[in-house]
Amino acid sequence: MAWTCSNLHPSHKIPYSLASSLFISKVSHAFSKSFTTSFPSPSTTHTSIKSKSPTLSVSATGGTFTWDDVVRISQPESLPDDSSDLTGFFEKIRICNRGSEKQSEFLPFAIEDQIVGYIHNGFASHLRKFQDVFVFPQDSSCGGHVTFHPMLSTPEDRTSAVGDVVKRLGEELIPGIRNELFPVTSSFGAPVFFSLERAAAPYFGIKAYGVHMNGYVERDGQKLLWIGKRSQEKATYPGMLDHLVAGGLPHGIACGENLVKECEEEAGIPRSIANKAIPVGAVSYMDIDGYRYKRDVLFCYDLKLPESFRPENQDGEVDSFKLIPVTHVANVIRRTQFYKPNCSLVIIDFLVRHGYMSPEYIGYLDLLQSLRSGDCS
Repeated sequence: MAWTCSNLHPSHKIPYSLASSLFISKVSHAFSKSFTTSFPSPSTTHTSIKSKSPTLSVSATGGTFTWDDVVRISQPESLPDDSSDLTGFFEKIRICNRGSEKQSEFLPFAIEDQIVGYIHNGFASHLRKFQDVFVFPQDSSCGGHVTFHPMLSTPEDRTSAVGDVVKRLGEELIPGIRNELFPVTSSFGAPVFFSLERAAAPYFGIKAYGVHMNGYVERDGQKLLWIGKRSQEKATYPGMLDHLVAGGLPHGIACGENLVKECEEEAGIPRSIANKAIPVGAVSYMDIDGYRYKRDVLFCYDLKLPESFRPENQDGEVDSFKLIPVTHVANVIRRTQFYKPNCSLVIIDFLVRHGYMSPEYIGYLDLLQSLRSGDCS
């Protein structure tokens, strides 16, 4: 494999499970005769559904569908029973795991003999201008990798130098700068080599971690999920459906504490309730799109909420909330592109863990495996 660097730590030479990638492609191909869908950009949604049941088409530009659209499409009677058809779920996983065939276009980014990221050859051409920050291989032969200039030997020095590079490259190359730093490590819990602007993370191919929480209510023996609809002012996926609470994991804060913070900011959930959220695992994915190489791990949480609780957004990032039966939420994911893509993975995981899918469903084990298609480390 062209990325292998003989002097790099062996546990970090292969960033992504090729077996998982091939598996997703195989499953998608197997179902393609009965299901087709168009894929949304971060700001545009268009869904066309062709399944074993009669065709249902839904279009929405910029996430401008309404809650009435969501409720109508979620109803079991809106299409013949498709509850055992996992096709739509596989499609959502495939959307989050694009571009594995383009891995050869990226150079490993290494620090202290550890691979921490991957940089596209095209983006690297812009970084080559900063010779006092980055060192590039003399050629693209096997073993070449990008690293820091030897003078940048401390996390603080690297953070400052890369921050200046990101600022000078500007919004044209790295849109959506948030002034929020993500830690750069070889794996979760490993030493932090430096901190990087969140918007720049996929351009350096670093592992990014987040927390996603399914908040649910039990009523008359039925589970219902609180669903958020993102603000139309959001820079990414405006107006699309989201979890009750979710957020990236910035530098210097633990997962549990970050979740409590996000609970307050996004849904007005007090600490006394948020502290009861249960960590239930993680999902991961790998997505290559142009210069961007997203290697994300999402820590999943469940929180059972009182029936009387009503979420209230505090930071302006969520337009509104709605409480929807879990089976209806499954239909929305299966039949539409209304959800922010990575949220679908976390909810699919919820459906599996809470018994809404059966081992008898075709592709059940493959679906479980594919929820961790990225480098989950």
